[in-house]
Amino acid sequence: MLFELIRLEFLKSFRSTSFAKSVMVAIFLGFLAIMLLGYLLLAGIFLGRILGELAEGQDPIEVLNSGLIFFFLVEFMYRYFLQKLPVIELESLLHLPISKKKIMHMLLGRSFFSPLSIIALILFAPFAFTEISIQYVVAGAISWLGTLLFISWTLHWFMLWFKQRFEDSLIGVIIVFIVLLLGGGSTYMGWFNLGELVAPFFTFAMSSFLPLAIMLILCFVGYYMAFSYYLNNAYLEDLAKEEEVRFVNQSVGFFSRFGMAGELADLEWKLIIRHKKSRTFLMLSAFFLLYGTIFYDNPEYQDGPMQNIFIFVGVFITGIFMIQYGQLFLSWNSGYFDFFLSRRDGVKNLVRGKYLLLLSISLLCFLLSIPYVYYGWSFLLIHLATFLFNAGIMIHLIIYLALWKPKPMDLNKGAMFNYEGVGAAQFLMIIPMMVAPYLIYLPFAMLFNFYAGLAALSTVGIIGIIFFNKLSTININRVLDNRYEISSSFRQEL
Repeated sequence: MLFELIRLEFLKSFRSTSFAKSVMVAIFLGFLAIMLLGYLLLAGIFLGRILGELAEGQDPIEVLNSGLIFFFLVEFMYRYFLQKLPVIELESLLHLPISKKKIMHMLLGRSFFSPLSIIALILFAPFAFTEISIQYVVAGAISWLGTLLFISWTLHWFMLWFKQRFEDSLIGVIIVFIVLLLGGGSTYMGWFNLGELVAPFFTFAMSSFLPLAIMLILCFVGYYMAFSYYLNNAYLEDLAKEEEVRFVNQSVGFFSRFGMAGELADLEWKLIIRHKKSRTFLMLSAFFLLYGTIFYDNPEYQDGPMQNIFIFVGVFITGIFMIQYGQLFLSWNSGYFDFFLSRRDGVKNLVRGKYLLLLSISLLCFLLSIPYVYYGWSFLLIHLATFLFNAGIMIHLIIYLALWKPKPMDLNKGAMFNYEGVGAAQFLMIIPMMVAPYLIYLPFAMLFNFYAGLAALSTVGIIGIIFFNKLSTININRVLDNRYEISSSFRQEL
C-alpha cells in the first residue's frame, strides 16, 4: 500500500500543468544541493587540519567535541527555517480505504529523504575514520559518528512536530529565542560555556555505546511524537476549525483612524498573519532585531572608519520589515489586484495603506530596539536618525524600485528558496539602499564628526516626512499609470 501511495504522488506530479517548470526547478536545486554537499565533504576531509590551525597546540578531537553542541544549535536553526513540512492532499486520500497510519508513515518517510539528513554524515564521517579511529579504534569512531547522526535525525523528527505544533504561534518564536539565548548567547555573553558542559557526553561516546543507544531511543521517541501528532490531527474539519479560531479578532484598531487606507492596512496585516510566506517575513524581522549584538559590543568597530558600519546596522534594524516586505510591494496582492482596480480610488488607497503598514511596523522596530542603549546612548541616536531617514526617504526609494515590473506569487508557499515575485529589481535595490544613507552621512561625518553625520541624516529624514504626501504621490501615480500592465502580468500563471 505504501508503494501505491508513492505511485499516486508521482502520477500527480506528472499530470501537473507545471510539470516542466517543476522539473527544471528540481534540477537546479539538485545541482545546488550537490555542490553544497561537495563543499561540506571537502570541509569534512580537512576538518582535522582546520581544527589544528584554529586551536594550535590542542587536541582536535577535544576541540571538536567542545564545539559540537553549537553545530547542533545551528542545525536546529536551519532546520527551523529550511526544513519543509511534509505536505499531502488529505482530501484525496482520507475517503479511500487506506489506513491513516500508512498515509502518515509515508508522509514522514518521504520527509526524511532530504540533503539535510546527511549533512552530519558527510561533515563528520571523514574525521571519525581518520582521527578518532586512530585513538579509539574503529568501534569508537562508529559509536561517536552514530551518536551524531541520531542527534541530527532526532532534530529532524522533533522539528516536524515543533513546526506543525508551534509555527503559527508566539510560543514557537519564544522557544526559538530561548534556544538562541541559552545556546549561543550564554557563551557570547560569558555566562557559561555550553560546549564545555556537553563535551563529556561526546567524549564518552567514543569509548562506550551507551550514548549511541540513548540517542537511538530518543530518535524513535521523536518519530513517534511526530507520527502521533500528525495522526491525531489528520481530520480536515479539525484543521479548518483551528484555522478559523486562530486568526479571530486580529484587527489593529489604530489603523481605523486613517479612513479607507487604514482599513486596507488592517486587511494587509490580517493577510500577513494568515499566509505562510508573509508570516515568515514578519518572524525574520523579529530575529534580525538582534543584528546589532554582532557589531555594537565588538571592539573592532568602536573606533576609526569601521564605526561607520553602525549606520547600515541602524538602517537594517529599524527598517528590516520595510526592506523585506516592501521589496515585493504589489506582488503580495497579485491574486486580487483586479479587485482594487475596479474600485474608485482602490489602487490609491491600497498604496497608501501599505505605506501606513510599513511605517507602523518600522516604528515598532525602532521602539523594540531602544534596549540597545545598554551599549551606549550613541546607539539610540543612531537608531533614531536611521529610523527618520527610513520613514522620510528610504521607504519611497524601496517602493519606487519595487514597482519596476512586479511579478505574481503564491502567498501560501514558504519563504525559503521561494523566488516567486522576485525579479531583477529585488536584487539591484540593495545597492541604492546601502549607498543612500551614506551619501548624506559621510560628508558631514568626515568634515565635522560622527554626530554631525547623524544630524544630517535625521534632518533629511524629517524633510522627507514633511513632504511625505508629495513623495508618496510619485509612487501612487506610477502605479496608476501602469495599472493595466501590472494587472496583466499578475494574471500570468505562476
